[in-house]
Amino acid sequence: MKRLSELTFDNRFARLGDTFSTAVTPLPIAAPRLVVASPAALALLDLAPATADDPQLVAFCSGQSPWPGAEPRAMVYSGHQFGFYNPQLGDGRGLLLGEVINAAGERWDLHLKGAGKTPYSRMGDGRAVLRSSIREFLASEHLHALGIPSSRALCVTASDTPVWRETEERAATLLRLAPSHVRFGHFEFFYYTRQHEALRQLLDYVIGEYFADCLEHPEPYRTFFDRVLERTATLLARWQAYGFCHGVMNTDNMSILGITFDYGPYAFLDDFDPGLVCNHSDDTGRYAFDNQVPIAHWNLSALAQALTPFVDRDVLLDSLKRFLPLFRGAWLELMRRRLGLTTAEADDRERIQRLLQLMQGSAVDYSRFFRELGDSPAAVALRRLREDFVDLAGFDAWAEDYLARLAREGKADEAARCARMHAVNPKYILRNYLAQQAIEAAERGDYGPVRELHAVLSRPFDEQPEMERYAERPPEWGKHLEISCSS
Repeated sequence: MKRLSELTFDNRFARLGDTFSTAVTPLPIAAPRLVVASPAALALLDLAPATADDPQLVAFCSGQSPWPGAEPRAMVYSGHQFGFYNPQLGDGRGLLLGEVINAAGERWDLHLKGAGKTPYSRMGDGRAVLRSSIREFLASEHLHALGIPSSRALCVTASDTPVWRETEERAATLLRLAPSHVRFGHFEFFYYTRQHEALRQLLDYVIGEYFADCLEHPEPYRTFFDRVLERTATLLARWQAYGFCHGVMNTDNMSILGITFDYGPYAFLDDFDPGLVCNHSDDTGRYAFDNQVPIAHWNLSALAQALTPFVDRDVLLDSLKRFLPLFRGAWLELMRRRLGLTTAEADDRERIQRLLQLMQGSAVDYSRFFRELGDSPAAVALRRLREDFVDLAGFDAWAEDYLARLAREGKADEAARCARMHAVNPKYILRNYLAQQAIEAAERGDYGPVRELHAVLSRPFDEQPEMERYAERPPEWGKHLEISCSS
C-alpha cells in the first residue's frame, strides 16, 4: 500500500496542451473536514482504508495543499443542454488534478469538484455544496456495487465556506475517479468551433489511450464511434433494468467510456412509474425515465455529427441503427436474470412487458418486487406479492404463466434459483429519502448516517439483518422529493 504523497502521476491529458484545458490552482475551502470516504475507491489508488484518517487527504482534497505530482487543469468542452446547443461549457467548478497509475497498471483520473472558479465558470462561483457532493458520492459507489458502470467517488470534504444557491449553504468538495473524464461535449466543442485539427488530435488521443483495438481496423474513427455506441447501449440497459433515472442527460454529461457520469438530480424508481421526471428543473420531461433510451440515441447522433469531418455521414447513420437492437438485447437479458431465468424463450419480452404494465397500474415498488420474487418457494413468494396488485386477475394470469416458465427451465432446485435472483436483485437501493436524511444529518455536523448508508449500499445484494430499516418501503413523503439542478 502507498501513502498519499507516493502516488504515481502521469498526466497525459495535461500534455495535450492549452487548446484542451487550462491550468488552474484549486481555491481552498475554510475549516475542511472529512465527511465520508470509500475504502473501495481508495484501494483503486493502492491506498489503505486508514488513509481516510490521514490529515493529508483533507488537505489535498480541500485545496489547502497541492498534491505532489498533480497538474490541475480545467477541461474545455461544450454540449447540448435540454436539446439546445451551448457553445462553451467546460469544467466550471471542477478540476482534473492528474492521472494516477496504480500497481495493476490501471490509470485513474483524479477530478476535484467544488475547487473554485475556472475560466469556464461563467457566472458561477465554482463551488459545490454539501448536499450534491454527498448525493454524487453515494450514487457513484452504489451504482458500482450494483454492477452499473460509473465514475467512482473517493471522499467528500465539508467546510465553513458559505455559498448561495436557493438559500445559504456550505461549500464542499468531492474527489471522484474515472479512467477518463472525456465527454461527448469535448468533440462537439472542437467540431462547432471548426478546430478540426484539434478534433483529430483529441480523437487520436482518446482512441490510442482507451480504444486501442480500433487502430487494428481500417476505419478507426468509425470503429471508435461503434465502441462508444455499444457501451452506451449497455449502460442504458442497466439503467432501465435497475430503475435508475439520471435526470440530466445533456451531451456534456455523457462519457465516451459508457459510464454513469456527472450525477445531478437522479433517482431510483420507488413505485414503478416509467414517466418519472426526477429533475424538478425539467419542465418538459425531456429526461423522464422512459425517455432515457431515445435521448441516449439522440446524444449519440450529436456525437456522430461532431465526427463528420472524418467519417462519412451515411456510415455514421448505419452505425446509429445498431443502438436500439443492442439496447433491447442487453435489457432483455438483464430482465431475464432478474426473473431468475437462465434460458431464452421468444415471448419473454412480452412476458416482462405484461409484468411492468401490471406494476405500473398498481404502483408496485420496483426494487422490492424483484427481491421478494426471489424468495423460496416461488409460489409462496407470488402469493405474498399478489397483495400489492390491484388487477388481481391480471396478476394471477401472469403468476401462473411465470411458474410454468420456471418449470420449463428444467431446474427444480429452489435454493439455487433464490441464490441466483438475490445475487442480481438488490435488497438495498439508494432511495432519495434515505439520501436526504443522511444529508440533513451531515448539514448538522453528524456524518454517522451518511457513512452508515454508504456502508449498507456498498453491499446491496447481501442480507444485513442489523440494517433492515434501510430496506423498508419508502414513506409517501419520500416518494415525492423535489431534486433540482442547483448544486
